[in-house]
Amino acid sequence: MKQSRRTFLITSLGAASALALSRQAFADAPHVSESDPTAVALGYKEDAAKIDKAKYGSKYVAGSMCSNCSLYSGKAGDAFGPCALFGGKQVNSKGWCSGYTKKA
Repeated sequence: MKQSRRTFLITSLGAASALALSRQAFADAPHVSESDPTAVALGYKEDAAKIDKAKYGSKYVAGSMCSNCSLYSGKAGDAFGPCALFGGKQVNSKGWCSGYTKKA
């Protein structure tokens, strides 16, 4: 099947537009609030320094935060990014929850 340059360009523009729109939709994703039921269950705090060390002391290690968790998929330097535990919502890169798993 031979494709014309016009078909290639139209397909490429469509793919580029879809990618741009999906990135924009992701950028507008809601942030997880500390009162969210999943956040409450996992002990999520937007600031890792505010973790209840009496409750999570055995799981929390100083310096651990969302940005260095293997479940966080935001870019380095981003203030917020997606987390696999909060499906479709963004967490604070300086936050922490009991699901923390250190990046390898």
